Amino acid sequence: MHIKPIPALLLGLAFSGMAQAAAPLSFSKVWTYASPAAGFSAEIPAFDAATGTLWVAGVSGVSVLNATTGGLVQFIDTTGFGAINSVAIHGGLAAMAFESSVDRTANGQVVLFDTASRALASGINQISVGALPDMAIFTPDGSKLLVANEATPTVYGGFDPAGSVSIIDVGSRSVTATAGFVGVPTAGSGIRSPGMDFEPEYIAVNAAGTQAYVSLQEHNAIGVLDLGTQQFTSVIGLGTKDFSLPGNSIDPSNNDGKIELRAADVKGFYQPDAIAAYDVDGQTYLVRANEGDTREDDGDKERLKNTALGGPADLAQLNISTIDSSSGDLYTFGGRSFSISDANGNLVFDSGNTLDAEAIARGIYADGRSDDKGVEPEGVELRMIGGRMYAFIGLERTTKAAVAVYDITDPASASFIDMIVTDGDVAPEGIKGFSMGGLDYLAIANEVSNTTTIYQLAAVPEPETYAMLLAGLGLVGFMARRRNAQRI
Repeated sequence: MHIKPIPALLLGLAFSGMAQAAAPLSFSKVWTYASPAAGFSAEIPAFDAATGTLWVAGVSGVSVLNATTGGLVQFIDTTGFGAINSVAIHGGLAAMAFESSVDRTANGQVVLFDTASRALASGINQISVGALPDMAIFTPDGSKLLVANEATPTVYGGFDPAGSVSIIDVGSRSVTATAGFVGVPTAGSGIRSPGMDFEPEYIAVNAAGTQAYVSLQEHNAIGVLDLGTQQFTSVIGLGTKDFSLPGNSIDPSNNDGKIELRAADVKGFYQPDAIAAYDVDGQTYLVRANEGDTREDDGDKERLKNTALGGPADLAQLNISTIDSSSGDLYTFGGRSFSISDANGNLVFDSGNTLDAEAIARGIYADGRSDDKGVEPEGVELRMIGGRMYAFIGLERTTKAAVAVYDITDPASASFIDMIVTDGDVAPEGIKGFSMGGLDYLAIANEVSNTTTIYQLAAVPEPETYAMLLAGLGLVGFMARRRNAQRI
């Protein structure tokens, strides 16, 4: 009997696995592409499996990159269509969302490109949608394209276009419905009224493609959209987070000469930006990056010290919501965390102050943002790797680009795994997970550094696996020695 030698690396892994616990997920940087275009040229990435390319949308256009090497395949100048806000890809069709470059309160449009030719798709390729389309997403089967029309007013108190979601039938390339919020019932608590109507920010779709969930960031709410009736069925308030409770402490000051998380007598509106959906045992859960946001004219915020509300001196620098706060009852923006809730908006997990704490531990916390939402969790991406579900949370305001990694397989018991920190990259805006060649990857588009970086992701066997491997190797060796002894 011939027994093949065991590779030294495999033996090393087996013994090291017994010595210390292995991390359940590894990540390794593959490449970084630095855009030569000036100003916010790397914001939203989308992957095309058919051509193996990554499409990265920025202010002036889309950089089509070779997903394997990071080389530029083509830059598509899109300025003639308006200001691009999003790109989504399904079945060789790239859908780009543009706001009007003349008047953002006017209707925007979706423009369709063929990913193989990187030219306008044949047939109908320009579709009018609502004002300021901010995000686009295909349903899982690709039959529908949903567009979040944020419809932000140019002048508050003046004309305010209606926020809505355009539902596009991909087959006919036509808008079959524009879902709005008039008469939609509300539930939950903590819905804000910042002086404009509901403004859709981001969309997640359940696995069955029957329900969409829309973040209404400034209002601290989620809109539930029935894709069968093509109407919103409810707007759910997300409540608030008490920063005085254990595990929720924050650094509320940017000029006290120290970085320190401490209990603060103030509550925060969660106000998620990006959201994602996943199913566990037939139930849908929503993963939310609780960035926080104010009106664009800052008409709803002020530093506590500049108000007549009083309050702890420790909170003097903190930006608070002037329309929600009262003496002895203060509210600020953002949860400085990510959360998981069920489809009805019930909170099942919140990361507390872990994101800030981990950034501090790594020396990448930006103290200049302490008075204004901390690390600002913004992007969310979910990937199933090695039978486990992982959430990747992009942090917009750290000194180096950072993406927190959590195991969310059990929504109520999510656990912090690690933080991906990239030298040279700053301010992750959009993140996208994808598979290529049987391997898993994460693309991170960084709006301040104008860079896009790819990481390869891989599941690491549990220590028990190594122990079993070692035991198996020992058994093989024992059997071989026994057979050799029998031959003598």
